[in-house]
Amino acid sequence: MHRLAGKTAIVTGAGLRDGSGGTGCAAAVRFAEEGARVCVVDIDPLHGKATVERILSTGGEAFSQQADITDGEACRAVVAAVVERWGRLDVLDNNVGLGMRGTVVEVSEADWDRAMAINVKGIFLMSKYAIPAMIRTGAGSIVNISSINPRRPYNTTPYAAAKAAVEALTRGMAVDHGAQNIRVNCIAPGPLATARDNHLDPRLREMRRLASPLQREGQAVDVANAAVFLASDESAYITGEVVTVDGGVCLTGQRYR
Repeated sequence: MHRLAGKTAIVTGAGLRDGSGGTGCAAAVRFAEEGARVCVVDIDPLHGKATVERILSTGGEAFSQQADITDGEACRAVVAAVVERWGRLDVLDNNVGLGMRGTVVEVSEADWDRAMAINVKGIFLMSKYAIPAMIRTGAGSIVNISSINPRRPYNTTPYAAAKAAVEALTRGMAVDHGAQNIRVNCIAPGPLATARDNHLDPRLREMRRLASPLQREGQAVDVANAAVFLASDESAYITGEVVTVDGGVCLTGQRYR
């Protein structure tokens, strides 16, 4: 339907690794399928180029930018490259994330700082440079990826705290920049079945499946489809929201890990 026709988008953490990708890769592909021109951002240039090749193979338009999103200059350069290439920026999809287990007693100070830098600071920096470009465009949509972990933090306290901060950051930016016609929303995924989960104990996979009333694990494309909606004009009156994409896992009270 080309719901994103004419829009340009940045998707971070969008690399394709060993033939499979997570929510960032899925979002980049789905955005391109819906007509957006996509800048694929990944810390590994080969992974980013692999996603671009997948998009180009189906007739989409994309290019890749290598960047560490905890580096402000790198984030500024990504936005500048998109504006130089396409003249505008409409969508930012912040997908980079780092899971981390442990309690506040167990986790090291360095690991705590790393969890906050990758999960929160990266969104702050990408948004810092994307928002002025969106203002010049006349409108924009930012989609941040959180998690259901802040509501169900099973031995993942650093990660849960960081993702809770992402949700607070989302609401703050929505208020700060709504008058500039920039919408900021968040997606909170539940357990997803990705290629890297293939090594997991089958009993754990079954636990995750049964935790959902839908009786299945989520897929990266489930999150990407929600991101398409939030990036599109269909969600023009939605901002500051956290959209849960978990197959109802939070409703059941059952453990999924």
